[in-house]
Amino acid sequence: MIKGNEWLVPDGVFVKGELRADCALLFEDGFLKEIRPKSTLAERSNVTSLNGIVTPGLIDLQVNGGGGTLFNADPTPDGIASIIEAHRKFGTSQILPTVISDTEEVLERACQAVIESWGMPGLAGIHIEGPHISEGKRGTHAAQVLRPLGDHTLGLIRKLRALSIPTLITVAPEIVPPNQIAQLVMLGAVVSLGHSDASYEQASAALAAGATSFTHLFNAMSQMTSRAPGMVGAALESAAFAGVICDGHHVSDAALSVAMSATGARDRMYLVSDAMPTVGGPDVFTIYGMEIHVREGKLVNSEGNLAGAHVTMAESIVRAVQKLGIPIADALQMGISTPAKVIGLNGPENLLGCAATDLLLWSDRLENCRWLGVQGEKLGV
Repeated sequence: MIKGNEWLVPDGVFVKGELRADCALLFEDGFLKEIRPKSTLAERSNVTSLNGIVTPGLIDLQVNGGGGTLFNADPTPDGIASIIEAHRKFGTSQILPTVISDTEEVLERACQAVIESWGMPGLAGIHIEGPHISEGKRGTHAAQVLRPLGDHTLGLIRKLRALSIPTLITVAPEIVPPNQIAQLVMLGAVVSLGHSDASYEQASAALAAGATSFTHLFNAMSQMTSRAPGMVGAALESAAFAGVICDGHHVSDAALSVAMSATGARDRMYLVSDAMPTVGGPDVFTIYGMEIHVREGKLVNSEGNLAGAHVTMAESIVRAVQKLGIPIADALQMGISTPAKVIGLNGPENLLGCAATDLLLWSDRLENCRWLGVQGEKLGV
């Protein structure tokens, strides 16, 4: 525990998108008050050296559930709190609870729960993933609830944005045309393209209308071929952000390496967990009346489709570094700085003013981490 005034000198500090080795951190009453070069501390006595790297908590923009709770099944403030608590145990400090395609009633309850919970620590906004998506690329989303974008969803987004709640919405551009994408953007929503069989031209038109991201790149979208670049080609060519699931199941490590090389992973690609209730919870849950089980580290529904992911953000960062060879600073940016930029969060990567209990201390190779100001065991990675 950090008490009183104390200087901490870690091996590295991830601050403002950079991994720095020359920083000393002054904590006062458990809060970070100053960052300065460690060379200036030679004559100070209240200095503690730390083995490892200090970073902000991780930011996850696609969290379907955790701790046994599925947001669609429990779209309430209590459900949100349970999911946040589950992911905090694995180093994630801010999430977008994600409501996947469902009835108008469930979508409305999910949005209202976020409105009622706004200000809850760890709640960064909401991700509405569907129902305005392609039936052919729906994945585990139920076909019977898919529908065109209309006044109901637009009205909910208007309510969320009136309170300045970050709102990310995934749509398929062949279902939601450019004029409606422009309308969403005018309301202040962040439009992400996914669950789509759109052509390259359709995806490009959606980007021109204001879409700024792609949802779980490669998964549930038209692929790139030599004469039909598809949505994947549009994503790789564009300057838009792209979320990726780095669990070794949704996308091959080789494909992710190629995409990261093509786009510049540091600035454009961000990690998402796409986590389901099994993260921090039982190894089975129910969605749309179907049981989903963890099998060999992945979740598969009765149709044989991947049904979300059984992975944490911390595990994704470790995999990016150890399996894909991504530099540590770039992997941290993909889990902290870039997702913050996608939804317009300010401050998480600046560190100043952060409580020690909201900062992570990682081992030098990111094999494990723990909350800096909390006594106890290392977090699961």
